[in-house]
Amino acid sequence: MEEIATIREEEKKDLFDAFRKLQAIVADILNPDDFRKIKEILFTAVQSGSLHRDKFGMNPVLFDLQTAIITAEEIGLNRASIVSILLHESVALGVVDKEYIKREFGEDVAHIITGLLRVNELYAKNPSIETENFRDLLLSFAEDMRVIFIIIADRVNLMRQIKDRGEIEERTRVATEAAHLYAPLAHKLGLYLIKRELEDLSLKYLEPDVFYMIKEKLAATREARDLYIANFIGPVEEKLKAAGLKFHIKGRTKSIHSIWQKMQKQKCKFEGIYDLFAIRVILDSQLEKEKQDCWQVFSIVTDMYRPNPKRMRDWLSVPKSNGYESLHITVMGPEGKWVEIQIRTERMDEIAERGLAAHWRYKGVKDSGGKMEEWLKDVRSALENQTDSDEKLMDRFKVDLYRDEVFVFTPKGDLFKLPKGATLLDFAFQIHTNVGCHCTGGLVNGKNVNVRTELQSGDQVEILTSQKQLPKRDWLNIAVTPKARTKIRQSITEQEMKVSTFAKETLERKFKNRKIEPDEATMMKLIKKMGYKHVSEFYKAIAEEILDVNTVIERYIGLQEYEANPGAFSQEVRSADTFVATPVDDHAQGNADVLVLDDNLKGVEYSLAKCCCPIYGDDVFGFVTINRGIKVHRKDCPNAQRLQDQLGYRVLKARWAGKGGNQYPVTLHVVGHDDIGIVNNITSIINKEKNVMLRGISIQSSEDGLFAGTITVMIDVQKQLTSIIKKITTVKGVKNVTR
Repeated sequence: MEEIATIREEEKKDLFDAFRKLQAIVADILNPDDFRKIKEILFTAVQSGSLHRDKFGMNPVLFDLQTAIITAEEIGLNRASIVSILLHESVALGVVDKEYIKREFGEDVAHIITGLLRVNELYAKNPSIETENFRDLLLSFAEDMRVIFIIIADRVNLMRQIKDRGEIEERTRVATEAAHLYAPLAHKLGLYLIKRELEDLSLKYLEPDVFYMIKEKLAATREARDLYIANFIGPVEEKLKAAGLKFHIKGRTKSIHSIWQKMQKQKCKFEGIYDLFAIRVILDSQLEKEKQDCWQVFSIVTDMYRPNPKRMRDWLSVPKSNGYESLHITVMGPEGKWVEIQIRTERMDEIAERGLAAHWRYKGVKDSGGKMEEWLKDVRSALENQTDSDEKLMDRFKVDLYRDEVFVFTPKGDLFKLPKGATLLDFAFQIHTNVGCHCTGGLVNGKNVNVRTELQSGDQVEILTSQKQLPKRDWLNIAVTPKARTKIRQSITEQEMKVSTFAKETLERKFKNRKIEPDEATMMKLIKKMGYKHVSEFYKAIAEEILDVNTVIERYIGLQEYEANPGAFSQEVRSADTFVATPVDDHAQGNADVLVLDDNLKGVEYSLAKCCCPIYGDDVFGFVTINRGIKVHRKDCPNAQRLQDQLGYRVLKARWAGKGGNQYPVTLHVVGHDDIGIVNNITSIINKEKNVMLRGISIQSSEDGLFAGTITVMIDVQKQLTSIIKKITTVKGVKNVTR
């Protein structure tokens, strides 16, 4: 249980010193009454017992004061940021509300506090912070870059103080986050010293033996190293001056973390790292003479010291894809030591140092996108050449980089990035193709949703699947990501291939039973004559019983006989277009259902298509089959569009006449929660309906607590069907009812 943050005796001096130091740093930028109001709020918070020490036992008031000092002194943020750091805990705990903050300290302070609280909520989801996506999500949640600066300062403060505090597991977690999240963020924002400190401190907590070993060896060799750098640079400077070049040279020792990385990569001891330092020659050159001057320096240095050709990197002739330009060489210096030299101009160095060339990416870390890099360059430039007030400056840099993207979590905290407008179905395919193909719905923030649900940043999403589920063609209207759409098309094609293969095997078996060896050329002619452009469509029609196999065989035999003896088939063939029937009175058959074709044809033999099972009252059309008369389809039948597009000359207008009276079988698909008594409730509703008979019911339960099934009922008219669907939908636990 967390300890209430009362002020201990040993903390009073630290609190007083920190408060006084902060006052001295920000005296010119805070309003006269700011400190008095802040003191009153913090005193109320402490007295109320609402504040608690963190897992490391640190007092939140003292900790926030120290964070505010880092933010003001080492990062350079001003009033709104400082006040927000000191008061955000009091707002979170309800000691004061946002309206009070807005009224007493301004809307800008309230805005930053809102961002800090949102980031805290984000951490409560316990995401996998190692991912690049989490950095992006952090930025999109923060909205205001001052929030990002503040949480970096907060982490620097924490890292400086946890050496002997808390459990080892907690120190390890904090140090890991510092290395994977905060150090890269600090570098992207131009906070190079903070980035270096976070990396070194993370190594100190994660690999203490390694850290102190390297630190001691660096300390032991520092004097000799500085002397060596001076002796190396001296002769080079003389030669470059003699050549008339304008330049300056600087040497820098690599950080402990960087040295450890090299030791791991090269699999060697400290003594095996020959480039503990690097020397950079930076030229003051005109743009048109940059390359010439760099190669001149290269020539001078390699004349003085023997180069290692395997260690040469020419990013002058062909710059890196991120824009980085420089010439790197490694030479054998005095005492047989290898020395790395980087040759570049002021312009190249400016670009590299300010992040446009992404020196961080040059070190091998994945970038989060050119859009972010371009924006951060502007942030760094504005911070280093600040003329506006803090408030005006930061208002120019509201984060809107990721409004075209959403970031969602799995229940385990893994993070995924998707385009704006992505649905649950897109997320399912993003996890795995198999998950997407069998997706039946999901849980978003604990609530049941369907595959069409659009996701929002920060949503926690769980996908529900069923092995019986397969991709449907209408999923292409739901999915927006290329991956999901591609996989859906592939799956549908595979399904259709299976169906076509089955239909083809059925047809071949029928031919074999009748001892007929089909000729492929004749078969292709038949398929074309029957109005199918593609063989796959022909076999699909057989599989869906639009075409009868026996009819196909009879047509094939007829075509074969015609080709063998065309003269025998010269009799006149009447077209259906010439057929005229005597009009019949709409009410001639009393209450019987009458189908009126082409506005005036009645009494024509017809049957109802099994693919859509039309009933009296549905909008319908007729389709002339080869040998089974006229089939009646609903206008919203899955096959309607294809029949009208490909075989439109065989489609007839149709409408119902009479008063109805016959009963039609209708199958309803029902999905819902598998609760006790739900089936009885559904059947009870059906049994209470007049002129409705329950013909069959099939329900299957799944392990995820859902059920899916079919209910077949006998119904008179379409209006009655609509009424029953509405009533079943109202049953508690039923999620979806479709025809």
